[in-house]
Formats: sequence, structure tokens, C-alpha cells
Amino acid sequence: MSTQERVVIEREGLDALIQALRDRGFTVLGPTVKGQAIVHGPLSGTDDLPAGWTDEQEGGHYRLIRRDDEALFAHNAGPQSWKSTLFPATLSLWKARRGQGGTMTIERPPPPPRYAFVGVRSCDLHAIAIQDRVFMGERHIEEDYASRRRDAFIVAVNCAKAGGTCFCVSMGTGPEAQEGFDLALTELLDSGHRFLVTVGSERGAELLASLPGRPAGPEDERSAAEVLASTAASMGRQLDTSAIKELLYENAEHPRWDAVAERCLSCGNCTLACPTCFCSTVEDVADLTDTEAERTRQWDSCFALGHSYISGGSVHASTSSRYRQWMTHKLASWIDQFGSSGCVGCGRCITWCPVAIDITEEAGAIRATDLRDGLQPAEGAP
Repeated sequence: MSTQERVVIEREGLDALIQALRDRGFTVLGPTVKGQAIVHGPLSGTDDLPAGWTDEQEGGHYRLIRRDDEALFAHNAGPQSWKSTLFPATLSLWKARRGQGGTMTIERPPPPPRYAFVGVRSCDLHAIAIQDRVFMGERHIEEDYASRRRDAFIVAVNCAKAGGTCFCVSMGTGPEAQEGFDLALTELLDSGHRFLVTVGSERGAELLASLPGRPAGPEDERSAAEVLASTAASMGRQLDTSAIKELLYENAEHPRWDAVAERCLSCGNCTLACPTCFCSTVEDVADLTDTEAERTRQWDSCFALGHSYISGGSVHASTSSRYRQWMTHKLASWIDQFGSSGCVGCGRCITWCPVAIDITEEAGAIRATDLRDGLQPAEGAP
């Protein structure tokens, strides 16, 4: 089967796909409903997927809502990104135990399983590609990330609806998955429940050839194109990215940073929810008997006061400087560092901010009162 060929499968075919991945030794993860949210969990079949559920997202707001159909992928990017699996929030690096006679035993974590990810959105494909560059693209390879990422099988899903905080069109990262996947699904509901499958790799083609399905017809192609066009036209947010690097660099002293700091809690939720943030720290812990010790790697956040601590104190001591550091790195200095923006337009930082700070709004406010134009925020402006 050609990597360009498109096939239509029904729900039974998707069940067969999941089972085929399990038969090939993959641990299959995908969207599941848990704790009033759609989060990643193990899949044994389509019954584990969030059938008939969608979500409502706005700044600081997330709710699950029932649909009047059995769509499996009608939700948007949830609180978790695939970073949670590829770059876990907490990872044991080693454990040491002192035995009798002073002998020392070092235990290292077992190798991770081979993962298959089902339901990966285009924004998250771009986020994975960004983290690939961070952890695998230079001289220093992050071995745990590389071991989880190297054999991962990715089944992408094109978005059939835009969320209230989505702006992937502005970032050029969606809503259609174009690369970085083995198979990509477009869920169609107009003339029966079915999935248009696009092949993205040779192993994807090999697996698809084993599934029950039929060649895609013109009606299937038209329906998929209409779904994607509708999604692209209904983004909840927009971000003007023209010369945004220069805009932020030249407005480092803009009063908007102080204004947003009055609301920001420095909680770090935006960095935890972000699919591209990669900062981590290392913690060593020993027990009171001096016989066991463990070193763990943990996510860190540039909103933590200790993140920029050096001798004499923190470089970013104020909330305004920490927010400026995060946003300027994400939208500007990331481009210098890695050759692309660090934002993929998923909107998670907006949805999961407790006080609904909106990165698109903040960038827009700075652009509207660009200090290079001699402008100042109007008196009383937020």
C-alpha cells in the first residue's frame, strides 16, 4: 500500500487497529474520560474512547459536555499533552542502597515500554517535533526521552472542531496533521460513522493493509475537506505572529508586563500544561538511616523563584519578569534557540490558567501599544 493512499474504516476497523498495535507489543494510549476531563489512558478498544463527549474551553474554564452522537474524537486538546509520557513529570534516575559491610547497590529504572499514541492532534505533533529537537537534535541526547520516542507509533486525528482557546491556524500547526505520524484519522459523521485514514509511514501502510476497510471515494474526500475547512475557520483565538520576535525584544520594558503580573499567581500551570516546555531539575533524597538514596528528575518552571537562582538571588525576582521571561522565550528567543516558535497554538496555557491570562491577548496588547511607535497604554487600561 502506498503512503499516499487513503482508506476508509469504520469503528470496527479502529478496534482492529488498536488490537493490531497491541498484538505488535505496543502499549496503546489514547483519550479517555476520567475525573471530569479527557486524559490519556490505556486503550484496549474503542469502548475506552470518549464516545459522545466534547469539551467546552475558555480562559480558566474547562467542562465536559455530552453530544447527541457517538463521535470518538469530538474533543479538543485536554489538560495533558504527550509530553506527560515522553518526558514524565517525575522520573527516578537511580536508587542506591548500602548493604552490610558497606557494599553499595545501584538500581536504575527499567526500560520504558514501546508506546503507540492514538488521537494525537496536529498541534501536539508539532510539539513533539519541537521536543525532539530539544532532547534529540543536538550533541547531548536525553536518553530516557529518546528511548520512549524512538519506537513510538503515532495515530494522529485531524480536528473536527476548534476549541474556545485554540489558535493553531495562527501558528501554522493545524488543524490538519501533515507529517510526523504513521497514520492519521479524520472522523466523519455525515453519511455514517467512519474514518478517513491517511498513511504517513511505511509501517503505517503495513498495519493499515491488515485492517478491514475500503478505498476512499470522492464523497469521503469532500467530507474530510469540509470538516477541516470548518475547523480552520472557527478558531477560538488568533495571534498575529508577524515580526513577533522583534516586537517582544523591543518591548522588554513595556508596562503591560507589570499589568499582567498583578493577576499572575506564578503558579506555573501554563508551563505544566504546555506541550513544549522542557525545564527540569534534579532532586536527591536520602533516608534517615543513611542506607538509601534516590535521585529524581522533576519538571521545573520558570515561574518558580528558584528557577533563575544564582549566587546572590534570583535573576527573575518579580512576577512581571518571570512572565516576561516565559512569554518572550516561548514566542521570541525560542526562534533564535531552536529555529521555530515554542508555541503550537493548543491554547492549554489559556484554559488552565486559574486567572485566565491569555497569551494571545497579552501579545496583542503589546502590539497595540508598541513602545517603538512612541505609544503608551491608555490611562486605566488593564
